[in-house]
Amino acid sequence: MLDIQFIRDHADRIKQTAVQKKLNVPVDELIEVDQKRRELIQKIEGYRTERNQQTKAIGELAREKKKEEMDAKKEEVRLLNQSIKELETEYQEVETSYLHIMNLIPNVVSEDTPVGNSDEDNVELEKVGEIPQFSFTPKDHMELGQAHEMFDVERGVKIAGTRNYVLKNQGLFLHRAVQQLAVDLLHERGFSIMDVPLMANEEVLYSTGFFPDGKEQTYHLEKDNKYLVGTAEVPLVGFYGNEIVDVEEPIRLGAVSNCFRREAGSAGRDVRGLYRVHQFAKVEQVVLCKNDPELADRLLSEITEIAKEILNLLELPYRVVAVCTGDMSQKNHKQYDIETWMPSRESYSETHSSSNVTDFQARRSNIRYRDENGKLQYCYTLNNTAVATPRILIPLLENHQQEDGSIAIPKALQKYMYGKTTIQL
Repeated sequence: MLDIQFIRDHADRIKQTAVQKKLNVPVDELIEVDQKRRELIQKIEGYRTERNQQTKAIGELAREKKKEEMDAKKEEVRLLNQSIKELETEYQEVETSYLHIMNLIPNVVSEDTPVGNSDEDNVELEKVGEIPQFSFTPKDHMELGQAHEMFDVERGVKIAGTRNYVLKNQGLFLHRAVQQLAVDLLHERGFSIMDVPLMANEEVLYSTGFFPDGKEQTYHLEKDNKYLVGTAEVPLVGFYGNEIVDVEEPIRLGAVSNCFRREAGSAGRDVRGLYRVHQFAKVEQVVLCKNDPELADRLLSEITEIAKEILNLLELPYRVVAVCTGDMSQKNHKQYDIETWMPSRESYSETHSSSNVTDFQARRSNIRYRDENGKLQYCYTLNNTAVATPRILIPLLENHQQEDGSIAIPKALQKYMYGKTTIQL
């Protein structure tokens, strides 16, 4: 959520951002509703002031035993109360409309965010590692996983429907190994690591900026009116909702959690294998800091470097891209994606996403700190995927496969894989 004064002063910029992010946002209507809202507040406060004055006058008339004048004043107070009630009802209707549109307003993008329509317009910033050149016909991750009995998609579909799977044996161990590698690295970097709820109340998803835009992607537990989260970013930011925090040093939080996504609207896309599934796991980074743009930019680089370090430890080729306006979500101000080389797709494909959300989430979540003058300010929040699995298993298996059908285990993972150096047939 943006500050309403900022929206009033920069309406044209908000409109432009909405168009760039491909969002339908009635900015002009918001300005009108906001004006109506302020007029109603002013009227209500004026009537309340007048009522208080009349009530005081009634007390004076009562002491003077001026019954007729007192009764006239009481009638005036009754009519004022009736007017206030009517205005308050009208105000509630206007306020509901105001909050609805405010929740649709996108965060503005940074000046260095590339303008574009889709991920094809993202701008490559860096490329790391060599794409493997195989002297044999390589297999995709599905063939490799089935050959080594690492996962079973067919039985996963039998249990839970499309885009589900079962990890087993070395597949499960590898899945857990990359998570623990990420958790250990975050711990070394001073992050507080948490196990967080996988369900969240609706207001937390609104306050973190995932609703209303992402509502159709979220599983709803109707009986309890709760939602399964698609990322630990939701509970990590929600952890400090409605609190005043100390960000003299940035607060660095990490969580390992299962995540759930309906994948609504993605029928026919990436249907083979583990790329786009309904249930997955992530190790997530969230940072809260002062509302200092330069500090936030440094922290965005820091959490992106952690994701890059994990990929370096996994010995995988990847590239970093600046995400363009048309590929960016409502809440993000600046975003980098990391795409890892996947031989079966013959392309770099997204495995990590890193974002500066400025004070957009903190305003909605009411997370504040006191500045050097003791004045309350909204925090900035940032987030990044340290690792997401089973998607990361795709490049791990495909890039590290050997001619004899075995799969080399990166050195950094070997201690989590019971000392094994390869997964053998």
